[in-house]
Amino acid sequence: MTDMRIEQLRVPETLQGDGAVDFLRAVEVSRQVRAGTWGNDDLAYTGEEMLALCHDPYEWYVVLVARLDGEIVGRAGIAMPLDDHTELAHVTLDVLPAVEGHGLGRRLLEAAESFVRGENRRVVVVETNHSAHDLPVQGKPAGDGGLLHAANGTGALPVENRQARFAHNAGYGLERVEQFSSCRLPFPGDRAAELKESAAAAHGSDYALHQWTDHCPEEWAGDVARLEQGMGAPAGEGQWDVARLREAEELSQTTGRHTLVTAAEYVTSGHLVGYTSISVLGHRDDVVFQDDTVMEDEHRGRELGLKMKLANLELLTREFPQSHTIYTWNAAENTSMININARMGFANAGVTGQWRKSFDSGE
Repeated sequence: MTDMRIEQLRVPETLQGDGAVDFLRAVEVSRQVRAGTWGNDDLAYTGEEMLALCHDPYEWYVVLVARLDGEIVGRAGIAMPLDDHTELAHVTLDVLPAVEGHGLGRRLLEAAESFVRGENRRVVVVETNHSAHDLPVQGKPAGDGGLLHAANGTGALPVENRQARFAHNAGYGLERVEQFSSCRLPFPGDRAAELKESAAAAHGSDYALHQWTDHCPEEWAGDVARLEQGMGAPAGEGQWDVARLREAEELSQTTGRHTLVTAAEYVTSGHLVGYTSISVLGHRDDVVFQDDTVMEDEHRGRELGLKMKLANLELLTREFPQSHTIYTWNAAENTSMININARMGFANAGVTGQWRKSFDSGE
């Protein structure tokens, strides 16, 4: 008889300490799942990154593992914000394809839900990842089951998709769909020159660019914090000010990650009106991520976002020439940024679904 168990994983102090073997096995499960979804392991956490995640001062991160005959074959990562939005829990599920069909995914999710409810978390958010190969070609019917439309934005997922059906059947509602795109590096010089000329024609000399790596110059720190807060700080990150910006910079550097920023100053006012950032993994600097591109509304429509992103790619090429691919996510309805990315050569790699389930606090 098959022995199936769900248990909480003890997080080791170091990757050489007690419990490191099981911890690294759970990391390997996640790596294999991502490689199976996307065709490579670029999006997988390294052991060092996962360990840093487990020691994030702003989130309590718990790992549950599923054992089949004693071997770890699945895991649930539970991230619970500690500073703000303390009713939330984010759950990431990974089950090896070879053992699907044993009900491990459902049992892991139920165990994670039980854990977070015991911590008075009333809302659980899960994520599903869908390669472009697993989705209907745009413009073609989704299949007999039709589509599940997101509550926010314009995204949708086919009901017949295995992961979508799993989340839906578990009582989760599709909250949002984000497009996942990738671009090979280095960025072609002829394409960059053409796009830079287009951006310059749109706004002339109205803006000056400023760049930095890892640490924002004091001169611009207040503007960056204002822009971040004004556009809505990410869930669980609380009020943004200069002190919080510095804390975030320090935390990022402890993981070994690097952040490259290009910001735009509106020359007339002398203040920053937008910025864009790229993250470089600490233990794998050939894979990079396009992060936030933030801009004040009155400066949109002048190809300023394009100008900043092109300059930041040039900074990336100078600082990390070994980078081979840059990845980014955009809300499905953010057509302006998706169009900019398409002009820059980003190709659609798939989509990510954000699912939400609320529990009655009186239960």
